[in-house]
Amino acid sequence: MQSLKNRLLFNLNYFSVWVLFFIIARFTFLAFYASKTAELDFTTFLQIPIYGFKLDLAFSAYLASIPFLLITISSLFNSTTFLKHILKTYTYIFIVLMILLLLFDLALYGPWGIRLDATPLTYINTPGEMLASVPTLELYLTIGAWILSSIFCGIIFNKVINKGFSSFGKKSIWNFPILLLTTGSLVIIMRGGLQNTPINHSNVYFSDKMYANHAAINYAWNFANAVSSNSYDMTNPFLLSPIEEAQKLIQQENELINNAPIDSRFTTILNTDKPNVILIIWESLTAKLVGALDGEPTVTENLNQLSKEGLFFTNFYANGDRSDKGLVAILSGYFPQAHKSIIKSPSKTRTLPSLFKEMEKLGYNTSFYHGGDLSFGNMKTYLRSGGVDYFVDESDFDSKDHNSKWGAHDHVLFNKFSKDLDRETTKQPFFKTLFTLSSHEPFEFPDSYKFGKTTDTDKFRSSHAYTDKTIGNFIAHAKKQTWWKNTLIVIMADHGHAQPKHEGAFNSPKKFHIPMLWIGGALNKTSEQVDTFGSQSDFPYTLLSLLKGDTTKFEWSKNIFTSSKNHYAHYIFNRGFGNISKDNVFVYDYLSKKEIISTGNNAKKHEDLGKAITQNSYQDFLERK
Repeated sequence: MQSLKNRLLFNLNYFSVWVLFFIIARFTFLAFYASKTAELDFTTFLQIPIYGFKLDLAFSAYLASIPFLLITISSLFNSTTFLKHILKTYTYIFIVLMILLLLFDLALYGPWGIRLDATPLTYINTPGEMLASVPTLELYLTIGAWILSSIFCGIIFNKVINKGFSSFGKKSIWNFPILLLTTGSLVIIMRGGLQNTPINHSNVYFSDKMYANHAAINYAWNFANAVSSNSYDMTNPFLLSPIEEAQKLIQQENELINNAPIDSRFTTILNTDKPNVILIIWESLTAKLVGALDGEPTVTENLNQLSKEGLFFTNFYANGDRSDKGLVAILSGYFPQAHKSIIKSPSKTRTLPSLFKEMEKLGYNTSFYHGGDLSFGNMKTYLRSGGVDYFVDESDFDSKDHNSKWGAHDHVLFNKFSKDLDRETTKQPFFKTLFTLSSHEPFEFPDSYKFGKTTDTDKFRSSHAYTDKTIGNFIAHAKKQTWWKNTLIVIMADHGHAQPKHEGAFNSPKKFHIPMLWIGGALNKTSEQVDTFGSQSDFPYTLLSLLKGDTTKFEWSKNIFTSSKNHYAHYIFNRGFGNISKDNVFVYDYLSKKEIISTGNNAKKHEDLGKAITQNSYQDFLERK
C-alpha cells in the first residue's frame, strides 16, 4: 500500500512541477512585456493566470502522460533503474524544448502580435534568413538563457525523480490497474473536463483587451495545437493557375457587380439612415423545408407567412456546410476553405474584416447571443477578435433549460433576448446577433414533435417547426415594442443540410440553398422577392452599403442589390466547389478532378471563376498571420 501511495505522490509532484513551470512562464511573459501589462487594470491582470490555468493543466497532463505510464509499468518490477533513466531522458528533452519554445514566444510576440504557433515551421527550410534579423549579442544572450534555464529546471526535475524512485519499494501487481486508471484520467485534464467540447482558445479568451487574452494562452499548448492541425502546411492543393491571373478574374467580376447601379426596386429600402439591426442565424435551415421557397409547406409556417411582409431572398446560398464556415462568411464576408477552418486559427481570424467592428464605427452597440457553449469551434475567440461588446451563452441559463448536449433551448434564449431588448431600448442603435441551436442534432426541445420522432428526418423537421414557432412568437412580440419601428431584422441560416434527402448530386446547390428574410419597421420596401443570386459572404457588403459604412475591407463580398446581370453564388464542400448563377450551374470535385454538374451556356465561365475563387481564397487563408 505504501508503494502505491508513493507512486501516486510522485505522479502528483511531477505533474505539479510542470504546472508550476507554465505558471512561471506566464509571469515571465507578463514581465517581458511589462509596458503592455501596465496598461491592464488590476482585475484583468488577476484574471489572466486564473483563465490560463486551464491550459496549464491541460498541457501539463500531455507532458505527464508518458511519465505516468512509466510509473505504472514500474509497479511490475523490483528494479526500476532502467525506467528512471528513460524518464530522466524524456524529461530533459522536454525541458530543453519547452524553454526553447518559450524564448521563441517571447521574441516573436512583439513583432508578430501572436502567441507562438506553427508559423515558425514555415521558415524551417531557411533558418539563416529567420535568424538574420536577430542581433548577434541578443542571439548569444538568448542561447545563454536557454542553457542556464534548462540546467536549472533539469536539477529540479532530477531531484523530484530521484526522490520518487527511491521510495517506490518492491513490485506489486495489484498496484498496476489503479496506476493505469490514474494515467487514463489524464485524458479528462487534457480536454479540460467532461464537457462536450475539448478545451480551446475560447475557454481562455475572457477580455475585450486582446493582450490579456494572449497572455492567458499557454504558449506550448498553442504551438502543439497549431502543429496538430497542420496549420504550418503552406501547400495550396487547389492551385491551378497563377495567383495574379486568378485575382484579376475575380476582381473584374466583382467590380462589374458592385459598380453597377442599384436596382430601381431597391433604391429606398430603409426609411431611416441608422436602423437597429437584429441578425438571427438559424441553425441548419435548408430551403428544402421552407414552403415559400417551394420546399415542404408545413414545416416553417411562420417564416412562410413572414416572407410576405418583407424582402425575401429566393436565390440565396450558404458558402459552406458547417456553422464555423457560415459564421465567418456572414460576419466577415470571407469564403470558407474547402478542408480547413480559419476560425480554428486565432492568429488568422484576428486579421479578418469584422462586421461588428464596422458597425461600431457607425455608432452601434454590438452583442452576440447563443444558448450553447461559445467555446465550441473557437467561436468566442473569433467573436472577441471581431469586437463584440457583450455575450450571452449557455452559462447564463439554468441547466434545467438545457437539452442533453448543446445548451439552452431556443425559446429560452429568445425569452432572454426579448427581455434584454425591452430593457435596453435607450441603447440605440444596436446590432444584435442571435444564433439558434435546437435544430441541431440530437434535435431535443421541450415541445410537441410536429412530425414525430421515429426517424432523424422526422426529428429534423420537428425541430425546425419548433424554432419556427419560437421565431414567430418573437416577431409577434417585437411588433408591439417601441423599438420595432426603427429596427431591421435579418433571418438567415448558418448552412444548409443533407436532410431531407434530395434528388441529384449530394453536393448540388439544393444542399446549400437557404432562406434569407429582411423584415421590420425600418423597412420601406415590403412584400418583395429578391431573386438575385447571392450568398452569406455578400451580407456584410450589402448591409454596410445601405448604412453608408466602410465596405473596402470586404474584398470577397458583393452588393446583392445592384442591377448587374453577373451576380453569382459560390460555395465549397470538402475538396470541391459550386458556382451558380441565374442561367448556369457548375459543381467540381478536386479529388476525382471531374465536374459533377455543368449546365447552362456559360458554364465554362463559372468553372474558371469557381476555380479562381477556391484557389485564391485558400491562398489568402494560408498567408494570413
